[in-house]
Amino acid sequence: MGAQHPYRAVIPPVPEGIPRPLWSVMIPTYNCAAYLRETLTSVLLQDPGPDVMQIEVVDDHSTKDDPEAVVAEVGKGRVAFYRQSQHVGHTENFATCLRRSRGKLIHLLHGDDCVRDGFYRVMQQAFARQPAIGAAFCRQIFIDEHGHWQGISPLEQQTSGVLENWLERLAVEQRIMTPSIVVRREVYEALGGFDARLVCSEDWEMWVRIAARYPIWYEVEPLALYRMHFDSNTGRHIGTGEDISYTCQAIDIFTQYLPDDLAERVSRTAKETYALSALDMAYTMLARGDRRAVTAQIRAALGCRRSLKVVRKLFSLLPCLGSRWVRSK
Repeated sequence: MGAQHPYRAVIPPVPEGIPRPLWSVMIPTYNCAAYLRETLTSVLLQDPGPDVMQIEVVDDHSTKDDPEAVVAEVGKGRVAFYRQSQHVGHTENFATCLRRSRGKLIHLLHGDDCVRDGFYRVMQQAFARQPAIGAAFCRQIFIDEHGHWQGISPLEQQTSGVLENWLERLAVEQRIMTPSIVVRREVYEALGGFDARLVCSEDWEMWVRIAARYPIWYEVEPLALYRMHFDSNTGRHIGTGEDISYTCQAIDIFTQYLPDDLAERVSRTAKETYALSALDMAYTMLARGDRRAVTAQIRAALGCRRSLKVVRKLFSLLPCLGSRWVRSK
């Protein structure tokens, strides 16, 4: 087990004598029971049985809905349920998921996301073919709150297999959504849990941390569904610009994992990417009539990186922002 880190939960090995299935599908939830039925169904349709797969919902003390009732209804005794005694925040809830897992392969599946048929079979084959990999992920489909497809992640390479030069590409831009990735439990044991300093982008920091130490497998088939909605963890922080602020903090944290000849350049490029993204979000939020979020996203963009490209984009957007601002009053 790796050395303790002040901001990472320790993930101890599974004690001797405890049955070890191949899979642990750990489903963290918080006030998202409306989507949980679909999430559980997508897993149970591929269930190889309790000897092979642990399935457990870990609820962060939801107050607006009843995920336990959904688990009882859909799981019919097959799915375990654990409820935090108080709200601990999603990063600590993830740590609870990892600690409670018993499988050799861990799939953290948010309670509002889903997997498509074949996910577990295909991902299992990746680990069987390449025992040295620390994680494997597939292409992901982006869906809205109604489950409608909004887009699909670009191909990282033409065929499935271990990714080449992946660390730099991943550090420049978040390219892995959590429902699409499976990680060996021993990797979490070695590297610790998600960084507690991050309320957003904690997943990106983790994937870069893993990529800096282990080979990563990429599956070209899109087998995971990532739900985008303004009630998600990231969505809730758009209105304050904290989504971008935490993203920049994540970049500062994982820059230390990069080789010296890459670190500074990758950090600049990544921050510019998300500053530009924040300006795009400012325009989107203005269309929704949320002027507070517009201001927050512009401030976050300039706080992340004030490159010439960012400033030029801001000035190019000002006429559009101004006219819409007037119409929204």
